[in-house]
Amino acid sequence: MKPLLRFLVALPLLLTSLTACIQADELPSTPRGDFEALWKIIDEHYCFFDYKHKEYGLDWNEVHRRYAAQISDSMSKEALFQVLGNLCGELRDGHVNLWTPFNTARYTQWYEAYPTNFDDSLQRVVLGPADEHRTASGLQYKVLPGNVGYIRCSSFNTAIGEGNLHEILRYFALCNALIVDIRSNGGGQLTSAETLASAFTNRTLTVGYLTHKTGPAHDAFSTPNPVRLSPLSGFRWQKPVAVLINRRTYSAANAFTMYMKTIPGVILVGDRTGGGSGLPFSSELPGGWSIRLSASPTLDVNGEHTEFGIAPDVRSHLGANDRLNGKDSMIETAVHELRARHDSLSKAAALR
Repeated sequence: MKPLLRFLVALPLLLTSLTACIQADELPSTPRGDFEALWKIIDEHYCFFDYKHKEYGLDWNEVHRRYAAQISDSMSKEALFQVLGNLCGELRDGHVNLWTPFNTARYTQWYEAYPTNFDDSLQRVVLGPADEHRTASGLQYKVLPGNVGYIRCSSFNTAIGEGNLHEILRYFALCNALIVDIRSNGGGQLTSAETLASAFTNRTLTVGYLTHKTGPAHDAFSTPNPVRLSPLSGFRWQKPVAVLINRRTYSAANAFTMYMKTIPGVILVGDRTGGGSGLPFSSELPGGWSIRLSASPTLDVNGEHTEFGIAPDVRSHLGANDRLNGKDSMIETAVHELRARHDSLSKAAALR
């Protein structure tokens, strides 16, 4: 079993025990009871307090004082939802959600406050009609002009079969380079991200670290457990690769970006990813509403957080006239960078 998969299999057992502890707490099913329960659940189990205090001064005790003054046991459910949703928003985390029967609180500024850098109409131009591209394991792919392979991965929700991946890479065997486009990929299964990344390495690599909370203190964490990426058995890609990213590259797609960043010959092109590097944990408030939050942080190979994203090696954005001209400037930038790297490698090989 792969190291990441072993960790993910064990993690639910840990989180189940944590959930049981929280549900044992006796708090009244009132607006104030729900507020206190929510604040406490987050206080004891959220994993980015120290990091976010450093990044933007988050003070969870100050948040409690400020929001407690807004709570009244006579307030409506809609008013309570608004206050508790705003409290969750203080964490600036797209993995934090408050679910009720009538609405869901979610933080979206991690992408809404930035340029989209992806256009569905341009994507249709790039891929062309159904008979001009192939589809397997949720991946759409074709050969672009200039003999560059192109894989569009819009989500990691679909399991990626190793056999499908072999056939895709075999199809690109004569290409000089490859683009993997994960712009606006909001995540999905970490195992799918790992499988796709495994096609680009010939040796086992440490690509990051996973840890989890061991107690209620904000700094109570286990020793980081290395995440190792093993090579895909059989056919693997040996030529230059560009990974296209934008602000809506999130969660498992952010993890894929982190994995690929450690692999030689890979360049990241586009905008900073949206981040989302905490594995989720869920619990329930006394009134029956549900809360999901980030409880287990993922660190990069240098032990640094990627919660607020990963920067590209080559920054690129869609042009103002791209839709009018029917072109995707970010793909063109990636092709240019890959061509330059291919030419450099060819010259180096000729001199040997």
